[in-house]
Amino acid sequence: MDRPGFTASLVAGGVAGVSVDLILFPLDTIKTRLQSPQGFYKAGGFYGVYAGVPSTAIGSFPNAAAFFVTYEYVKWILHTDSSSYLMPVTHMLAASVGEVIPFSLVQFPLWESLKALWSWRQDRVVDSWQAAVCGAFAGGFAAAVTTPLDVAKTRIMLAKAGSSTASGNILSALHAVWRTQGLSGLFAGVFPRMAAISLGGFIFLGVYDQTRSFLLELGRESP
Repeated sequence: MDRPGFTASLVAGGVAGVSVDLILFPLDTIKTRLQSPQGFYKAGGFYGVYAGVPSTAIGSFPNAAAFFVTYEYVKWILHTDSSSYLMPVTHMLAASVGEVIPFSLVQFPLWESLKALWSWRQDRVVDSWQAAVCGAFAGGFAAAVTTPLDVAKTRIMLAKAGSSTASGNILSALHAVWRTQGLSGLFAGVFPRMAAISLGGFIFLGVYDQTRSFLLELGRESP
């Protein structure tokens, strides 16, 4: 089995993390200002939408780099044949070790499965733009199914001090939303979240795949 290219994964992961932050940071800033009780223009409008991005980018490079190195390393250790029914489990374990959150447990096995299916259909490895499309679908689906957890997190963050929700109990927060708003409350904001994360998945995983492929090819051509 070939080495997984740890250096390429390290650099590609960091570049992907910075790229998605640089592109999506202004959108997040604008969204936050639109939600501000002061009103959009009083909160800053379109002025300084990149304010704070350097610190975010500096933090995202090592975080994304560490995630992908861990992800590729665990896949390498748990290597199984691509046709094996254990492949989704391998990808799930790799994602959970790299970053223990439910979102990654859904997104990365689905991303790898979609790439494998597309590769099988066209009888060759997917191109980077195809990996990006798979990343967009995987991110959108993961965003949809984990929206209730995101709603619970938001409720906990905004809860009054001393309330049962403020204690941080996710199940309690989910139950409170279900009791007062039902299913629509649990999936509040699902479509904007899917749109934003689909775009993020397209950029993040597409840039990662393209950069990693380029670095691995460069390494093979070097004497």
